Amino acid sequence: MGNTSSMLTQYDIEEVQERCNHTFSQQEIVSLYQRFCQLDRNGRGFISSDEFLSIPEFAVNPLSQRLLRMLNGLNFKEFVAFLSAFSPRATLQHKIEFIFKVYDSDCNGKVTFSDILDILRDLTGQFISEQQREQVLTRVLEESGYTKDSALNISDFMKILGNSGTRMEVEVPVD
Repeated sequence: MGNTSSMLTQYDIEEVQERCNHTFSQQEIVSLYQRFCQLDRNGRGFISSDEFLSIPEFAVNPLSQRLLRMLNGLNFKEFVAFLSAFSPRATLQHKIEFIFKVYDSDCNGKVTFSDILDILRDLTGQFISEQQREQVLTRVLEESGYTKDSALNISDFMKILGNSGTRMEVEVPVD
């Protein structure tokens, strides 16, 4: 797959659809490919951290540095797979698995109190105190049957977020 949308074949589209469990239509995949090609300014077939940071909305996102860890060097198929968690057609499990990867900053398959606190710091900045963050997080964990010392795995995350009505959706403009 090169740097122009004309090089995206029907086979490529179907392969990408299969890889992302049909969370995007064929039209959406073509639109995503066009956007991918715009971001891949050097035409090498993958998007670098600097290219992602050229997206203003991404650059100002408080979680951008964490997301870059997951994004740097993605090819088109990986790019679509990454974005599939934001599709309205993605399952709740898929969305929670994505969130877990964002929180699991050291990629050890566990999320600790400290990991979650780091995310809360990134998201809240100076709007609430460290003590307030810790109190809220402690309460949420305790209500779910965990403590500050718990190391949460993906199953624990599913238990906590599974009934939360988690919504992570973006609309893919189809030209």
